[in-house]
Amino acid sequence: MSERTPLLHYRLSASVNESGDHRETRTGKDEDEHRSPATVRRRSAAKQPPKLNTFFGVVIPTLLSMFSVVVFLRVGFVVGQCGLYQTIAMLLVAYFIISMTVLSVCAISTNGALDAGGAYYMISRALGPEFGGSIGIMFFLANVCGSALYVLGLVEAVLTTFGIPEDGSTLTGSKVAGLPMGYWWSLLYGTVILLLCVFVCLIGAHIYAKATFLIFIIVIVVLVTIFISFFIVPFRTVLLPGHRNSSLTPTSANFTGFKLDTLLGNVQAAYTVDYTTGTMMSFATVFAVMFNGCTGIMAGSNMSGDLKNPSYSIPRGTITAVIFTFIIYILLSLLISCTCDR
Repeated sequence: MSERTPLLHYRLSASVNESGDHRETRTGKDEDEHRSPATVRRRSAAKQPPKLNTFFGVVIPTLLSMFSVVVFLRVGFVVGQCGLYQTIAMLLVAYFIISMTVLSVCAISTNGALDAGGAYYMISRALGPEFGGSIGIMFFLANVCGSALYVLGLVEAVLTTFGIPEDGSTLTGSKVAGLPMGYWWSLLYGTVILLLCVFVCLIGAHIYAKATFLIFIIVIVVLVTIFISFFIVPFRTVLLPGHRNSSLTPTSANFTGFKLDTLLGNVQAAYTVDYTTGTMMSFATVFAVMFNGCTGIMAGSNMSGDLKNPSYSIPRGTITAVIFTFIIYILLSLLISCTCDR
């Protein structure tokens, strides 16, 4: 085994650090011998910030990353274009892909001690710093693009509900609609949201954990109301937002409730022109949209430095989040196929 082996380098570095710490803290240990063991434990625990457990440190960040704008804005689009059969096939393919990554993360995270650094630390320890650095840059760029996607999705949802189009009409009929719409207004709203996220991240991991728990509660409540609405909302016609080629595409859609005819009409694929972009859809383009909702599995692993027991929390929390999101996507696809026509 050469000296450049990452695991050997890790153990040698740890041994050197431990010997250095032993020499530096020898005087402190002599002083602690005159104190009670309970006092020494309290003082050592007070020097370290509290760590996060599996639920707050891994499950919640991973769930929020995977429950992206696709859940609330694009599941109906995917089912409407692909049909129920191909939607389930897409989910199986997407989750098979991310399952390979999850299993690799679990194998690396349980093979030795983990430190701060998340995916970069695990990959660099297993494959070397060259691979870890290059893949770490890719993860950084992926997080940048993912943040932009989530912010723009939030702006789109807010403006759809509370925005006033340039012609002054409102499709939702909301009495509280008062936000002006337009490119520069959307850019302003997105900038404000992004600055708020930066503020939360700058404070530290613990305020981040509290903020994510609050958002998690909101997301779960919204999901529960969505599932309830499938059973209690009567038949209604929904006007579609302003779009291109209005003479060639429908301007409204129907919520029919649970009907067998609606389900039979949604099981097969029926690719058509997207009314928002005017582009003909295909399996590849719809899969590209849907796959955004299956990413974010590394959110819990990136919190490795703030976890009480990373080797225990990362595999269990990540697998739990992946299984939970898969069940939610399948249920949403099935309920939409039974209640919404094309």
